[in-house]
Amino acid sequence: MNAQTTYETWLAKLPKDDPLYAELVAIRGNEAEITDRFYQEIVFGTAGLRGICGAGTNRMNAYTVGRATQGIADYIKDSGEDPSRGVAIAYDCRHHSREFSELAAEILSANGIRVYLFPSLRPTPELSFAIRKLSCVSGINMTASHNPKEYNGYKVYWEDGAQISGAVSNGILEKITAHDLFDTFPRCPLEEAKKKGLVTMLGEDMDRQYLDYVESMQQQEDAVLDKTVPIVYTPLNGAGSIPMARVMEERGFVNFFIVPEQKDPDPDFTTVPFPNPENPKAFALAEKLGREKDAMILIATDPDSDRMAVEVSDGKGGYTALNGNQTGALLIWYLAMSKKAHGTLPKKSAMITSIVTGDFGEAICKDYGIAVFRTLTGFKNICGKIPEIQKLGYTYFFGYEESIGCAPGEQVRDKDGITAGMLLAEMAAWLKKQGKTMSDLLDDLYQKYGYYAEDQVSVVLVGKEGQERIARILDAFRKGKPDHFGNFAVQETTDYLHGAGDIPPQNALKFVMTDGSWFAMRPSGTEPKIKFYYYTVTGDRALSAQKVADLKAAVGALVESIA
Repeated sequence: MNAQTTYETWLAKLPKDDPLYAELVAIRGNEAEITDRFYQEIVFGTAGLRGICGAGTNRMNAYTVGRATQGIADYIKDSGEDPSRGVAIAYDCRHHSREFSELAAEILSANGIRVYLFPSLRPTPELSFAIRKLSCVSGINMTASHNPKEYNGYKVYWEDGAQISGAVSNGILEKITAHDLFDTFPRCPLEEAKKKGLVTMLGEDMDRQYLDYVESMQQQEDAVLDKTVPIVYTPLNGAGSIPMARVMEERGFVNFFIVPEQKDPDPDFTTVPFPNPENPKAFALAEKLGREKDAMILIATDPDSDRMAVEVSDGKGGYTALNGNQTGALLIWYLAMSKKAHGTLPKKSAMITSIVTGDFGEAICKDYGIAVFRTLTGFKNICGKIPEIQKLGYTYFFGYEESIGCAPGEQVRDKDGITAGMLLAEMAAWLKKQGKTMSDLLDDLYQKYGYYAEDQVSVVLVGKEGQERIARILDAFRKGKPDHFGNFAVQETTDYLHGAGDIPPQNALKFVMTDGSWFAMRPSGTEPKIKFYYYTVTGDRALSAQKVADLKAAVGALVESIA
């Protein structure tokens, strides 16, 4: 069926008192809007479901959420897993998150599957932790992570605490698509499910276990830390406020300040353009408070608290944003240095990162004898590789990627902004004790390992036409096989479309130049964009920055020429 036909079908099937019905009536005759809502079914991809909330097959609503949940229930029942092991469900501050989480709980419990449900918003890393602690077979989080306010999402996890991938993801997708969106799925009212013992509410006990884990990641003794270091934190109106405040209070940081305007949940994110801490605009209020408190570092987490970003004082009343490569390198060095000093760094340690992450962290790992494994983008792949390296006899040390995400410990198999934030605060206290700053440390690392420079460009192309242009851009690079970009000669091209070595297939390309500079490109799995990643390293800061700028300009010119 085409978009218009599907639109009419929805109008015929939706109850007249359903708010989604009124939403569709309001767009009658708007061909562009109807096409965007109905040209496809919302894709069950990199992070489960993610999309704009509203009526339509290409939207997040009770029908798309209901069908996804029934598909998961079918997969669990048919897989031979014990349904009493349960599914843990969490949600963040977004519109409909609680509604969707309770809908999922009612469908799963009606299918005879036990549910562990958080009663209020919780950070994504706590959900991953809870899945492993409770030995659940699966987990679901209703969150759109760092996407704009119009979005919501449905992240699915498996028993290892990592997001689903491979055979599990494919199997669940098959079960989901076997249903029609308007099929009637069984539901057991929440209160009834609680009485039957099918739904257990999680609370303070699980919170305490997660916080104990976070605090167990402490690297240095209190005697070498100056906990008077001023630190400003913003949860960007998401789930991080309570756990981060508790961790910092319990660890004794006396000058820890939360941005008041962004402390409490707000699904409209009225204080920021969109709640992505990777965007420096998200730090505006944190910078204001930071100047008032003379903060050494500013920390921000996104609404579900898996992503964490940091800005550091420039010593002149301003702040400098660190990208994910820099933050990852700092954390890798701090953990490696601390563990080596205390004799707790295992001989066969391993760090896992993505194919589009820079080489700075890898250089530090090699200096400390830590093996490095590369995998596809996304923490379902990074944390999903942990069992594989363990079978090879390695101990997991750290995992990260350039998009301000890291997993500092193996008990949380996803990005963990709370633990990462705590470690950065501790690092700041350790540096203050020595009369140094985070910028000083970063400069020291550059001088030792080389001046790594990087940049990233995201070309946003929305809707059906946008998807088609993204495909044309990738085809032009893939089939055209360029041998140079401006003055940069290509030494090696890797096409991941059908896999490369032990790396599974992904629609991504990587071009390595004869001077060691490189760039990678791939379409986003969660947003309507194609992303480009640029890297180089030299012995000179200015030269590295210029090389990255030149490479970006040369590649960008080719992209612009592709209509």
